[in-house]
Amino acid sequence: MGPATPLLRITNLTKRYGGLLALSDVSFSIGKGELLGLIGPNGSGKTTLFECLGGVLPSDGGQVLRDDGRPLAAHERRDLLFYLPDGIAPWPAQRVRWALDFAIGFFGGDHSHRQDVIERLAIAPFLDMPIGALSKGQRKRALLAIGLLTPQPILLADEPFDGLDLRQTREVAQALRDYAAQGRTMFLSIHQIADAARVCDRFVLLSGGRAVGEGTFDGRDLEEVFLALT
Repeated sequence: MGPATPLLRITNLTKRYGGLLALSDVSFSIGKGELLGLIGPNGSGKTTLFECLGGVLPSDGGQVLRDDGRPLAAHERRDLLFYLPDGIAPWPAQRVRWALDFAIGFFGGDHSHRQDVIERLAIAPFLDMPIGALSKGQRKRALLAIGLLTPQPILLADEPFDGLDLRQTREVAQALRDYAAQGRTMFLSIHQIADAARVCDRFVLLSGGRAVGEGTFDGRDLEEVFLALT
């Protein structure tokens, strides 16, 4: 089942690496203000899909369509999508405080949201630490703060809970839900099925580079659905 109000439609997205077909005719919709989860086994194509949508990689086929059916050109995506990769440490010598202000200024974010994001993600204790000196969990929250301070209506976040403990995961998940309720669309690639089931409204399931399922979780064990379709 698709979202009630589609913001984007991805149709037949394909990506090849030489003879390897990493994504094969992947189609799904992204709805306004939803928390959409991207799940799938290791090597299923989740990061490749995000990189193609975010404009990091060129796709070899397919289209990204706006809600009115008009194709979204690659150069237009920077105004609609912000891609937050996993495992990066940008500006390692710069303090977190500087990175937040730089992101707001460079991307045209709203400075009035800055303090709320700092409080919701509990990053005040390390605002004056260099990004390169942060722990994995601290860096993850700092990068999520950067993503949340950007103005693009869709945030693509690869493994947003990696490195967080249970309490932090729940707090960050609640923050993401609240921002989605305010209209920000979240498309999250999540490795842990339990986190995905707890956080997301709807799911896209990848297996072997193909979208083998899309829809809501209707009460069945999501892990069992995952295993049955992959």
